[in-house]
Amino acid sequence: MTKIKEKFIVICHSTSQMLSADRELKLNSIETELVPTPAEFGDICSTSIAIEAESIIYLEELLNAKKIEHKKIRQYKSQKIDGLLQRIKDSIISHEFKEIMDKIEKGDELKKEDIVFLLKIEGKSEKEVLLDVADQVRYKILGDSVEIRAAIEFSNYCKKSCKYCGIRKECTSTKRYRMSEDEILETTHNLHAMGINTVILQSGEDDFFTLEKLISIVKRIKKETKMKITLSLGEKSYEEYKALKEAGANNYLLKIETTNEEIFNFIHPNDSLEERIQCSKWLRELGYVNANGNIIGLPGQTDEDIADDILFFKKMGIHMIGIGPFVPAKDTPFEKYKTGSVEKTLNAIAITRIVCKNVYIPATTALASIDEDGQSKALRAGANTIMLISTPKKYRKNYKIYSDKNMVDLESAFKAVKDARRKLPSYLKVGGKTNE
Repeated sequence: MTKIKEKFIVICHSTSQMLSADRELKLNSIETELVPTPAEFGDICSTSIAIEAESIIYLEELLNAKKIEHKKIRQYKSQKIDGLLQRIKDSIISHEFKEIMDKIEKGDELKKEDIVFLLKIEGKSEKEVLLDVADQVRYKILGDSVEIRAAIEFSNYCKKSCKYCGIRKECTSTKRYRMSEDEILETTHNLHAMGINTVILQSGEDDFFTLEKLISIVKRIKKETKMKITLSLGEKSYEEYKALKEAGANNYLLKIETTNEEIFNFIHPNDSLEERIQCSKWLRELGYVNANGNIIGLPGQTDEDIADDILFFKKMGIHMIGIGPFVPAKDTPFEKYKTGSVEKTLNAIAITRIVCKNVYIPATTALASIDEDGQSKALRAGANTIMLISTPKKYRKNYKIYSDKNMVDLESAFKAVKDARRKLPSYLKVGGKTNE
């Protein structure tokens, strides 16, 4: 058995200090890894530096010499789930399943074969135990509050030809639109008045919105509302990501969708997996809260592929992981393909919570679109975030990445939170008694 090397984490006062420390450590031949800060040491979306124990003797001396302030250095311990096996002792589970639960209780890392086994489980009792364990991990790390964010889909023009997507440039049935800067700001102010802390600006890859226009929008939102800003604008250059970060963007969502290169190339005729991964690395290096995700049920996808996706998210230190089922879109090459499985998606969400731990996991709109209780089910399987569709009504029906999209609003979000026996965040200024 290969012995796992002991690691420590370095927690800095700010993102800029963390990035400076990481650069200096690398320049001095100290191997580092950027990871989400463990829950007991920091916020869910903060990033720390993980280093091997053998480098610890050089660490503080180097940081002090370079005048890089840091909060603390702590041993990077695995998180245990005490009493897990005792709680499931009367459940009807296989020996192999019990062995994996034993690993989770001890805080051991799951291997690819463990993840594949959990993705394949079919017994009702084992499925219930898996989702319940993921929910326990979520509660221990994050508590019961559900993060509420809101998306403004400000343009459905796109220069790409992704075969599953209902706003691909070849879709002639799509009525195209672009929101003006003032429309975007008006919608953002409405969200701010509701108490929403984070606005998500999402669009197709639309060259009409130049870097200068995007920077103007980001700066205005920051100046007028001080809200956190998530961008989901597709692949950009390093310089563009850097400029948007400097303008005030906090988070960036760029889904890899699959780590299987053959499938990626099949669904993305204009892109390459290598370039997509490079973009994600740039986002991490620039200090964005790095959001990613995959699609369950893509043509040719196997459980092994999904396991690779989950391990990729962990290795990359992704902070927010969106996992949704494949939903066909009309007027696309994938229009006749089968919809992804709700149960497989819930299993993937649960396993991702267990493996990646201190991360945001949304109860996705895609899941709500094929199962009216999909979001509450996801919340009970380890998810902790809901994204509202806040695009103005005159536009929202035309942002159809897939068909029959559920336009998640506050009412449906409240219902999902209530049905999952979770709590609304205290920052919301709407909801009355529901928010207590």
